[in-house]
Amino acid sequence: MQVSLDAFVAGVQAGKLVSFPTDTVPALAALPEQGALIFVAKQRPQDKPLILMAACATELWPFVTGTHQEYEIWQQVAQKYWPGALTLVLPASARVPKVMIPIEPKTIGIRVPDCAIAQTILAQTGPLATTSANLSGQPPLQTMAEIEAQFPGILTLANPSQEIQGMGAPSTVAKWTGKNWQILRQGAVRLE
Repeated sequence: MQVSLDAFVAGVQAGKLVSFPTDTVPALAALPEQGALIFVAKQRPQDKPLILMAACATELWPFVTGTHQEYEIWQQVAQKYWPGALTLVLPASARVPKVMIPIEPKTIGIRVPDCAIAQTILAQTGPLATTSANLSGQPPLQTMAEIEAQFPGILTLANPSQEIQGMGAPSTVAKWTGKNWQILRQGAVRLE
C-alpha cells in the first residue's frame, strides 16, 4: 500500500511492516521489537538474524558492546565506509531485542545506508530491524511493485516517479572476531 512519508513513518511507529529503497537492495523493515513480523513475512529461518539500520552511527553504538579499544576500531571503519554498503557484525548489547536474533543472540549486524530516502525515513523512525525484501532463499526484489505483489498490505512510499534504484548488490558483511574482520559476504564494499 503506497502512502505519504508521514503515513509511512506513523505506520512504522504503529508496528507495521514496511519496505523502502536503500543504496543496495530494497529493505523490508519494522521496529526492532517487531522483528518477528519480518521472519513471518519472509518465511525466514530463525537462525538468520536481522540487521539494525539507522540514519547515523551514533544511533547504533548502544546496540553493541566491546572494549574502548574495539569501539575505536569499529568507529574508524564506520567513519571510512558509512554511510555505505557495509554491514558490521559486532557483539550485541542487552538493548537488542531477542526477536531480532532468536538463535544466536551474541552478535548483531549494523549498517548506515547511503541513500537519501532511507536516511530521511530512519532519521524519523530511529533504528529499524531490516533485511532484503524477498522470500527467504529467493533473489532480492528490485521494485516497489514487485515488493507490494509479494507482500500484500506492506507499506511503501508513494513516489513511483522517484523509484530509487540501489546498486542491486547486497552489502558486504564483516564480522568482528575480537582481533580482526572476517568477511561473511563479499558485497559492494571492499574492506581494506
